[in-house]
Amino acid sequence: MRERAVTVSVISVVLALVLAGMGWGEPLQKKSLSLEDARKAAAAAAAEAKKNKWTMAIAVVDDGGHLIYFERIDETQIGSIDIAIGKARTAASFKRPTKALEDAINGGQYAVLTFPNSLPREGGLPIFVDGKVVGAIGASGGKSSEDAQVAKAGVDALK
Repeated sequence: MRERAVTVSVISVVLALVLAGMGWGEPLQKKSLSLEDARKAAAAAAAEAKKNKWTMAIAVVDDGGHLIYFERIDETQIGSIDIAIGKARTAASFKRPTKALEDAINGGQYAVLTFPNSLPREGGLPIFVDGKVVGAIGASGGKSSEDAQVAKAGVDALK
């Protein structure tokens, strides 16, 4: 009888450990990028572009790469719209500046070109809160270094 009680106790402990490891309990708390934050980042990015007389498309996405806010300065080429969004999505998806992927390609790591839904060109930056990616910003319309400068102004506005 005692063996059965020990067996039941062991099974109960194992079951409790398994259930605890399944993530049951408190829901995760997740930071997110608000529409107000996205507008603030885009406004700062647009101000940087206008200060330098650059015509730019600016996109801000959430951590899943979904568009939150978009702005296109007058006279910006139409092709920059999808590029800005693509840079922002890439930065959010890979949790790094898009320049890192561009540098990898330039370094001979051509497999980066096979990454789905990515735009490995400088000008996309992730937005971090407490070490977690909450979104990203992408800019397009100028040289890649100018795009990156504009995106950085957007990220810096949220610090």
